[in-house]
Amino acid sequence: MRSKKGVRPPHLLFGFRCGSLFFLLLVVSLCCSSGQAEEKKGSPAKSFGFTSSRSPIEITSDTVEGDQKQNRITFKGNVVAKQEDATLYANTVVIHYDSEMKRIKEIIATGNVRVVQLDRRATCQKVIFYQNESKIVLEGEAVIREGDNVVRGERVVYLIDEERSYVEGGKGGRVTTTIIPSSKEERKK
Repeated sequence: MRSKKGVRPPHLLFGFRCGSLFFLLLVVSLCCSSGQAEEKKGSPAKSFGFTSSRSPIEITSDTVEGDQKQNRITFKGNVVAKQEDATLYANTVVIHYDSEMKRIKEIIATGNVRVVQLDRRATCQKVIFYQNESKIVLEGEAVIREGDNVVRGERVVYLIDEERSYVEGGKGGRVTTTIIPSSKEERKK
């Protein structure tokens, strides 16, 4: 409902702002409490992506939909999520959260997924960050690059606490790994 000049009546703006503010506070509180894994020394554990940091996650998208009954927030269209030095790009990002514990349970990104962190880059069709299990799963033409080194497979699983990963080929497919040996100058450093 708009007036002749295209301005919303004040009572509708107030309702929209209050609803948006509540939703924003919910997202911020979840994101700030999302990282629970820490190393023994008390500093945040480093991993590839969004699972172990206590820093907030900033997300931009074309649309956002909150579903409190399903404990789910869905970001659609040109989604960009940033946390510290990691950036996630995807068509859609769905965050499932535990409303009682006020923390994120999992983050699912689908469609042209790209994760960039310093000189590490990963692309796939779907990535799932499992908070409780400290696990990241990349599916669908997964490619991980670190510098010039490349690993390709259909599915990649990274177990954060164990600092262990494994790569699976697709149906009848194989895993491809390219390792570029460092030059003599790089080894001296």
